[in-house]
Amino acid sequence: MSPLRTVLFAGAALISIPVAAQEAQDPHAGHDMSQMQGSAESSMEGMDHSGHDMQSMEGMESMEGMDHSMHQQPAQDAATTDQSAHSAHAGHGAASSTDGDEVGNAPPPPVPTDHPADAFWDPARMASARAALSQEGRFFGNALIADRMEYRAVKGKDGYAWQAMGWIGGDIDRLAIETEGEGAFGEPLETGEARAAWRHALDPWWNFELGARQDFGHGPDRTYAVIGIEGLAPYWFEVGAHAFVSTKGDVHFRLEAEHDMRLTQRLILQPSVEIDAAVQDVPELGIGAGLEKIELGGRLRYEFAREFAPYVGVHWERKLGETARLTRADGESPSQVSAVVGIRAWF
Repeated sequence: MSPLRTVLFAGAALISIPVAAQEAQDPHAGHDMSQMQGSAESSMEGMDHSGHDMQSMEGMESMEGMDHSMHQQPAQDAATTDQSAHSAHAGHGAASSTDGDEVGNAPPPPVPTDHPADAFWDPARMASARAALSQEGRFFGNALIADRMEYRAVKGKDGYAWQAMGWIGGDIDRLAIETEGEGAFGEPLETGEARAAWRHALDPWWNFELGARQDFGHGPDRTYAVIGIEGLAPYWFEVGAHAFVSTKGDVHFRLEAEHDMRLTQRLILQPSVEIDAAVQDVPELGIGAGLEKIELGGRLRYEFAREFAPYVGVHWERKLGETARLTRADGESPSQVSAVVGIRAWF
């Protein structure tokens, strides 16, 4: 084969490749469109295409007679339907805008005085049952709480202390009896007191107390009138504030507070504080005017049951002012720290 013929065959092959690719991409390649064009022209004669830009559509001249006036009908129908739906609901809220505009002036209905049970049983028997319920249905209870019964290990001498309280009565009024004291083993009782008071609930948290206190132990005994409040302060602080007036005319004040810090469901740390003050000097009792003493304590108890909990802790006591001077004059230290071991129980 001559070189010229070879070049001609190669050029023909290169030209045929794009043509074949175009035919593969166009599924209608090679179709005879002359018949379809004639069919379209014959079927679209008389159609009005007013407003349409027909310049770019080849062979579409015969569609001029076609009427397209209904092409927007679905949108118009939707708008009409929407307006009809709104008009159908018109006035639904009209009545509520006028209801209750005028304030009524009719008298209130009478207070009901009948009892439903009277319709089924004898009214006299029902009245007796209601009276019994009002009497017997009221709360009435009692409790005995040994808050502290402890041994105190003190440098030089070991001692003991107690604090207990019992009450009997209802949820509004109760009789409360309290006692507390401390001393050293092998020696006479240092201090002790017993109190009895009427306790009246002021609200669910606070009680008013009015009663009497009797002191016993070292020194002359004294009797006091007691007035004060006790209860539960915010954040669960148990607080008591009392004033004492003795039969000799001396006046004293006491503020107490303690708080249960629950470390676990059974392990509880209880810090406590007590502050005593006196209005005048009482030398026979070793008390001076002003702040008399302050006591701080911390006790960690484990509740085997709610009714029984042993504890360990520390107790610190400091006498202040003139009371501290009188204590030194008596040959004792005005400050004392002790380790404590005891039990807390209630019945």
